[in-house]
Amino acid sequence: MTIHPTALVSSKARIAADVAIGPFTVIEDDVEVGAGSCIDSHVVLKSGLRLGERVSVHEGAVLAGPPQDMKYRGGRSYAVVGDDSVIREFATVHRSVHDNGTTRVGRGCFVMGYGHIAHDCDIADGAIIASYAALAGHIHVGRSAFISGGVAIHQFSRIGELAMVGGGSKVNLDVPPFMTVDGNPARAVGLNQVGLRRDGASDEDLRALKLAYRMLYREKRSLSEALQLLERLGNDSVGALVAFIRASERGVCRARAR
Repeated sequence: MTIHPTALVSSKARIAADVAIGPFTVIEDDVEVGAGSCIDSHVVLKSGLRLGERVSVHEGAVLAGPPQDMKYRGGRSYAVVGDDSVIREFATVHRSVHDNGTTRVGRGCFVMGYGHIAHDCDIADGAIIASYAALAGHIHVGRSAFISGGVAIHQFSRIGELAMVGGGSKVNLDVPPFMTVDGNPARAVGLNQVGLRRDGASDEDLRALKLAYRMLYREKRSLSEALQLLERLGNDSVGALVAFIRASERGVCRARAR
């Protein structure tokens, strides 16, 4: 373990033997840091943090800070950051507002500078949260979704897997998987074809999802009729899209007017 002499590291923290800790960093009592992780200078790791292996935390980040919620009464709660994730400068991740609750950031996530993840969010593996994006409490972000810079997301919203939210958008409804949304308020503008291809989507899946986008957002059908027709396609990706929409409690982003 390499600890800079100016760092303040609690003797009660559980830190793997090969972790590097930079100058003026503070690590509180109930913190776990996994093997191969690197903690840069002026970082604050607060009690309740569970940091995975090979995590990189850059200057000024604060992880497992207390939730910004009027209901919080100081109970014990947690924030978890999965293996191989990157937390860039001055990003913040808050622990849960509930006793023994957990805020989760998955494996291989990338939270860019000044990104904020509030209490009780659940960020799936591979998600990217760009600079200045602000996620309110209880938000779920699906696998490999991309949240662009300056985005604001309303509490309890869901962002589907491989969805993309354009820069500066305001999201107050659920964003369906595989779609790109943009604007204030966010509206569906197309399929996230770049993200899908990078993820290895087949030509068959892309054709089926393009059809799904047209049926949901460009054809004059009711939502219930479109979902019934899409279920008959028998495509797994379209099936996941339909299931997400059916499970929505807030409703999903509508189409941008042409």
